[in-house]
Amino acid sequence: MTRFTPLTEATMTTRQREVAASIGSGARSGVKGPFPAWLHSPEMAERLQQVGRFMRWESSLPPRLSELAILVTARRWRARFEWFAHHKMAMDGGLSPAIAEDVRLGRTPSNMAEDEAAVFRFVSEVQATGDVSDEAFEEARRLFGEKGCAELLGITGYYTAVSFTLNVDRVALPEGVPDPFPD
Repeated sequence: MTRFTPLTEATMTTRQREVAASIGSGARSGVKGPFPAWLHSPEMAERLQQVGRFMRWESSLPPRLSELAILVTARRWRARFEWFAHHKMAMDGGLSPAIAEDVRLGRTPSNMAEDEAAVFRFVSEVQATGDVSDEAFEEARRLFGEKGCAELLGITGYYTAVSFTLNVDRVALPEGVPDPFPD
């Protein structure tokens, strides 16, 4: 059971209904994940969904790499629903199932392409230390430019906020979906 009081059409304010309609339209196809919690602050929810839309569908990084960054972030924070939601997108985006499985198990994947290794290292370092080494930054800059580095930080930061929200709100996996991070 989630911690935030579930909002319904009857309990939402006019502003919450407007933002919920905006979130639920288009590619998101519904108000789920972190959005039910975020809707308790409709202005915040509206701004965060705009950031999320950019990070997920409009960044300069291809889905294979942006989804890898999201999976590394989900693993770091053990955000089960985030892993569930993005694993299929990572596969659809062209990420190797073996790489995703290594990430899920907390291992450094082998047989990564150069760009995948750069994303994995960059995101793993920033998630572990709040910073990246000069070497990791320079490799990412060489491959993705400064725009790509900025967007990689944005993806990592946004999905960290998503992870925290999902964990704090105790968003459950759909029934029948196994826990990707059993203890």
